[in-house]
Amino acid sequence: MINTPINPDLLPVLEVFKQDDGQVCVKLSGCWNLRSLSMNVDIQQKLKNISANKTQQWDMRCVDMLDSGAALILWQAWGEKMPSALQIKPEHQGLFARWQAQSVGTIEVTPFRFRSLLEHCGQTAVNFWIQVLSFLSLLGQLVLDSIYLLTHPQDIPWAEISITIYDAGVRALGITALVGFLIGIVLSYLSALQLKMFGAEIYIINILGLSIIRELGPLLAAILVAGRSGSAMSAQIGIMRVTEELDALSAMGISHSVRLVFPKVMALTIVLPLLSIWTSITALLGGMFAAQTTLDISVMQFFMKLPDVVPLLNVFIGLIKSATFGLFIALIACHFGFRIKPNTESLGNETTNSVVAAITIVIMVDAVFAILFMRVGMP
Repeated sequence: MINTPINPDLLPVLEVFKQDDGQVCVKLSGCWNLRSLSMNVDIQQKLKNISANKTQQWDMRCVDMLDSGAALILWQAWGEKMPSALQIKPEHQGLFARWQAQSVGTIEVTPFRFRSLLEHCGQTAVNFWIQVLSFLSLLGQLVLDSIYLLTHPQDIPWAEISITIYDAGVRALGITALVGFLIGIVLSYLSALQLKMFGAEIYIINILGLSIIRELGPLLAAILVAGRSGSAMSAQIGIMRVTEELDALSAMGISHSVRLVFPKVMALTIVLPLLSIWTSITALLGGMFAAQTTLDISVMQFFMKLPDVVPLLNVFIGLIKSATFGLFIALIACHFGFRIKPNTESLGNETTNSVVAAITIVIMVDAVFAILFMRVGMP
């Protein structure tokens, strides 16, 4: 068997010396790979003994070769933690990244601090105030654009308005009709169970008429539009941000507010009252069907009694509410759409925030209308 001489330049070298400031420094040089370390068992033992001192400095800038096996041996010798004072080549730093990532997996429980809670609440309040100011700025710009377009009707984007009406209104007729019909059936069945106990079956018309025309019809249509069309509007503006179409519009001198915000606001303000009427009609039809089945109230009796128990003023209240809902849904969708950053994570987060905020605002506005018109339109 012939023994191949080992090149001294390919051997790992470990030197320990004191610097001028008295600090102990460990200098590594040569070739540090698994093959060379397996031939030098003494240097591995020396490495473990030296690593017991956690305050010393490590200099690996003279290491010519370092593989993942030697990096693992060093990592274990260091106690699975990078030394605080370590000088290393950038290309060798990446070999320790996988071990560092695994060590970060431990969760450190930080004690509760009242100051941290106050800072978090303060930051949340600041972010909320910034959102409110941005929304008010968008609303103010919409008012200015409306005044401008009233004096320059030739600049009104009719094509964008009609497309949005079709997307948000015509294509939503099916889902709003289905939901309205089912809600009418459910509400009629639940009310019939209670009314039968008191022999007041005829009052099912009062309950269905007032609750659907005044409240449920506009509210259901608004929630469905917020989830369906509001999210689509935010995502559309976000995609335009990602593909830099917004920057292209700015470069061409085209106003984002006139071409994007105004058509959506006008379309939803127009189409949502119509959708609320459609939803109310289908809900009443479902209620009629359930009432005829459970309480033996005919369709003709339902139609004859409905105008007497539901004053016409309730219809106008529902239409005003629906137009207000459409205005806020479109503004919120555009607001969160313009907040989207050019990445996919921001696109998903802001679209979700748009839907949640729109539905929340719709319910809050509905509560305000209920308080303001509490004694209006009652028989």
